[in-house]
Amino acid sequence: MFEDCIGCKWTLHILNQIRCGVNRPGALVKTKKGLTTKVLNERLAKMVQFRILERLSYPEVPPRVEYQLTPFGQKFLEILDRLEDLHLELMSDL
Repeated sequence: MFEDCIGCKWTLHILNQIRCGVNRPGALVKTKKGLTTKVLNERLAKMVQFRILERLSYPEVPPRVEYQLTPFGQKFLEILDRLEDLHLELMSDL
């Protein structure tokens, strides 16, 4: 799961944006040059599959979809934050 999710360079960016409150696909795709709708949709679907994100569909016209972190997704991000802390610690020791 970890490799399948994090193996794409866009996953961490997308998770960080959702954590910061950008949760609609149209807004997410505009947050980073080079991020395409196709890749965004693939990453979002993968994270929903692994229950990191939850997809919320609203019965409106036009349809509205939002993504939010699940409780598991919040724990997953805590682990990623710890990995980043270890990396920063390692870099400061060099």
